[in-house]
Amino acid sequence: MRVLFLAHAYPRHDADPVGSFVGNLAVALRDRDVDVTVSAPSAAGLAPFEHVNGIPVHRFRYAPDRYETLAYTGTMGAQVRETLSGKAAMLSYLVAAFRAARSLARRERFDLVHAHWWFPGGLVASGLARTAHLPFVTTLHGSDLRLATTFPFGRTLFQRVSGDARAMTAVSSWLARGAEELAPDRRVTVAPMPVLTDLFHPGEAREADLMLFVGKLTAQKGLARLLRAMTRMHRRARLAVVGTGRVDDAGLRTLARELGLEERIEWLPLLTQPELAAQYRRAALHVVPALDEGLGLTAVESLLSETPVVGFRSGGLPDIVLEGVAGRLVEAGDEPALAEALDAILADHDTRRAMGVAGRAHAMQRFGAAAASERYAQLYRRVVREAAQH
Repeated sequence: MRVLFLAHAYPRHDADPVGSFVGNLAVALRDRDVDVTVSAPSAAGLAPFEHVNGIPVHRFRYAPDRYETLAYTGTMGAQVRETLSGKAAMLSYLVAAFRAARSLARRERFDLVHAHWWFPGGLVASGLARTAHLPFVTTLHGSDLRLATTFPFGRTLFQRVSGDARAMTAVSSWLARGAEELAPDRRVTVAPMPVLTDLFHPGEAREADLMLFVGKLTAQKGLARLLRAMTRMHRRARLAVVGTGRVDDAGLRTLARELGLEERIEWLPLLTQPELAAQYRRAALHVVPALDEGLGLTAVESLLSETPVVGFRSGGLPDIVLEGVAGRLVEAGDEPALAEALDAILADHDTRRAMGVAGRAHAMQRFGAAAASERYAQLYRRVVREAAQH
């Protein structure tokens, strides 16, 4: 079977963390006799065609160099919402993405299209389905669901994509419920992306009072909530923050200084996957203070590293963290409760160790490459079979 992936974020090199979960699926599907080709946007320094981890990737231009900033930065939604240049770039992106996908479909024979994120990929796939009659599957990863309710015509466009798709998946049950509320006639299947179980593994040299935060430093990711919670903790824990520099983080650094936390925080940039894996093995626990997170694959990576996770009972995180078994989840936004949970787990080495072992076993079963790729391979075969009958 041959499948065309459409993604606005796909790894730019073998160890790139950006869109790595999409790349992981493409690689894992090879063991299921599914050959993936990727159509993704260009960016500075990227070749028009290359292989990333053995997967052929075609990259299309959509604007002059200075305006090709929508992809890979994590700020696509903000640019489109807040600036005229962002809106113009998005219109150009949609046209260029459609032309690139249609050109690939004409040159190569694909059995179906898998659009990652309903927008912009799902909208492009919808146009391709109507013109090239290629069935498509679309997957919701989190941020794209918010677009359906916050952008003009978002709900209408989402319902069009939902109606045209042969199947829709979401990486968490929370996302699936949200999608079904927007499109009541659509049944959404929960099917998480795979995580590299060989790369993310336990280690021995942990730092007993080191907590870890991983993610873009946006308000939704919740680092400010964690900083305030740290001032309520009894333990003088340290924090490694991975992901600085992707968005303006001056306000968070100022907040850390004002709260007297500056000397206890290590600010790290976006790391490669192997570098990030080393951080999971180093930390005593991983904190996910986000609200309405689509899934939270960093939490999966942490569990695979036998690092317990503490966070809010919100979004897709309850799909990952078994309460009291692989970590602790507290009421969404409750900073005092977060501080209490962090203190409790940091104080109990035996509990941390037991949670780590249980968390890895759960993550292997639920998010391992074999299980995730088999779910999607079965879905593809069903979609192709049903499309042929119509």
